[in-house]
Amino acid sequence: MTTPPDIERRVVVGAAILDREPPGARVLVVQRGAPPQLAGLWEFPGGKVEPGETEAEALVRECREELGLTLVVGERIGGDARTVDGTMTLRVYLASVESGELALSEHVASAWLDASRLGSVPWIPTDLPVVDALRRLLR
Repeated sequence: MTTPPDIERRVVVGAAILDREPPGARVLVVQRGAPPQLAGLWEFPGGKVEPGETEAEALVRECREELGLTLVVGERIGGDARTVDGTMTLRVYLASVESGELALSEHVASAWLDASRLGSVPWIPTDLPVVDALRRLLR
């Protein structure tokens, strides 16, 4: 069975939110509580791009809603990846916090990870290629 073309074009964006302050470069990651097949896995925060939004606008909106943070969105990292269910394309962008205080509304936990700790959490498989690219960047 093939995925309908209108679903294939749906894009999900993620933010690799960097903190480059001492003690060293780290990235913010969040743990999912739902759906059941993804509960307990870690990912880059973000969400679906809505009609009429750019990918950067979607990231800013999603992270404000889900994390209480306003972001400055930078360049993409990694290539396109299919989501676990194969219906959407994930694109991850580097970002930094412009303002706000971290307050989770959609996730059960968060962590700031440096390059040596990126492998310490179970990742959503879709994010793994970006994790590898990010590990090289954080070193």
